[in-house]
Amino acid sequence: MTTPPLAKALVEEATRKSGLVWVRGDGPARALWHVWHEGAAHVVGDGPGEQPLPGLRDGGAAEVTVRSKDKGGRLVVWTASVRQLAPGSPEWDAAVGELKGKRLNAPDAERMTERWARECRVLRLEPREAFTEMSGESLAAPPLPSGAVTRRAVPAGLPKLLLKRSRRR
Repeated sequence: MTTPPLAKALVEEATRKSGLVWVRGDGPARALWHVWHEGAAHVVGDGPGEQPLPGLRDGGAAEVTVRSKDKGGRLVVWTASVRQLAPGSPEWDAAVGELKGKRLNAPDAERMTERWARECRVLRLEPREAFTEMSGESLAAPPLPSGAVTRRAVPAGLPKLLLKRSRRR
């Protein structure tokens, strides 16, 4: 990392404390859950039931935006070298050991690491350069395509049902 020690410490501390980071590879930025381990952020994905990692490729670069835990605004942005870890390597085992402790709601918790080795990618995002001075411009972007839908109108009979229940009490 070619940044001053204070910026390096900020990157590590902010990324370690943040549950999500915004990562932009070759495409749009995505929110990814991660683990900070041995000087880098580690993510797992691109498999069934796991987070997508589009635009992140082995040997490529990425831009990581970390939000402030208390205020929610951008705290630091850093560039990363992306490296895919080989399943079964000591580095992979150490990273996966940390990642599996942070994975919530896994459908197959006891066999999760085996599935990750077969079907997923574990990426190491190693910091290169940090930027703490940021412009005040908005980074708002249109939402990515998703299967999620907006809320529909309340069925006509629902208010009467709810009123009946409250009168019985």
